[in-house]
Amino acid sequence: MIVGARRWAWSVGGAFILACAAPKLPLGDPQREIAALLSRSAGDWNRGDLAGFMSDYARDSLTSYVSGGHVLYGWQKLFDRYQAAYFAPGKTRDSLTFDEVRVRPLTVDLALCTARFALHRGGLVTASGPFTLLLQKRGSRWLILHDHTSSDPR
Repeated sequence: MIVGARRWAWSVGGAFILACAAPKLPLGDPQREIAALLSRSAGDWNRGDLAGFMSDYARDSLTSYVSGGHVLYGWQKLFDRYQAAYFAPGKTRDSLTFDEVRVRPLTVDLALCTARFALHRGGLVTASGPFTLLLQKRGSRWLILHDHTSSDPR
């Protein structure tokens, strides 16, 4: 009887250890979910909805944006940058598209996304380049914690 109890305890303990050591897979489909987030985000931009566009960024002081050799920290500072550069009265805002979206889940709630953006005016591309996002799943939503955007050479 004691041998059987020990064997059972070792079996349960071993199963518990294996379960804790097993790689944690993200729930859902991060590739599809983040591609949908970017599609919705481009739609918000193209409708002139800065609040909608910015709703995909984590709303805190640690959210970071890197571009053109500069680092900007904080959701509000990023909002203000976009407001001044693209959404202020009289500003021309080109149409935004994203493509080549690739997502690599890092943990159950973190993912790395690489993709390309393009801004279009008429039939011309006015700006384009690759970007990398670090996203965190909070509840049912993915939010951008870090955005590093580069421009293609002209």
